[in-house]
Amino acid sequence: MSHSPSLVPQITTDQDVYLVLDDFGRRLGRAWCETAEEDANRATLLRHLAEGQYLHPTRIVAFNTAEGWSRDATAEIADELRRRFVELEETDPSLLEFLERAARR
Repeated sequence: MSHSPSLVPQITTDQDVYLVLDDFGRRLGRAWCETAEEDANRATLLRHLAEGQYLHPTRIVAFNTAEGWSRDATAEIADELRRRFVELEETDPSLLEFLERAARR
């Protein structure tokens, strides 16, 4: 008899989760971007920001429900992107705007 995979998702509760508040303009306003569970980590967030996958990211929030904390991570993510900026050959305009806004906060 063959063994079939479990239908119950493997949930890791002790992980840092990062969400992005994106500004879609005056007509649509701002909204928290939908993010797949496996893409809500810091490395994927940094990659998505560098690739320009957000229109106008305005805030980044990090949280960990297992550890019981949440915080505004906008400045720390912007600082990390600035440190990596030298490695990026082509930079998306939305990333440059995000870095400028974060510097003014």
